[in-house]
Amino acid sequence: MQEGSASETVVTWEDQQNINKFGRLNNRFHELEDEIKVSKEANENLEDASNELILSDEDVVRFQIGEVFTHMPVEEVENRLEKMKEDTSKHLEKLEEEKELVLAQMAELKKILYGKFNDSINLEEDG
Repeated sequence: MQEGSASETVVTWEDQQNINKFGRLNNRFHELEDEIKVSKEANENLEDASNELILSDEDVVRFQIGEVFTHMPVEEVENRLEKMKEDTSKHLEKLEEEKELVLAQMAELKKILYGKFNDSINLEEDG
């Protein structure tokens, strides 16, 4: 009878913490991807609304604030749309920066964990 394989590696408390951290970062990465998608769609919708407003020949248009529509002058709606697009773009930029940071941290943890566990650990996602 053969004793344990020579490739068995002891998982230390620190290793487990790194694995857990990688899992949390991976979850956050997916959350960020979803948020980025929603933010991009919002940006596109605001751009479409802005384009429609340009085509409109009305002086007063309906504008949704929360759950209520109100009649507003076109100039005020244009200003609000520009502000909303600016805010959405800034938010999107922050999300993209956080995503890059998360990816960098995940890459560093992959180096550490694959360096110790080789093929004994799988940190890649199945497509």
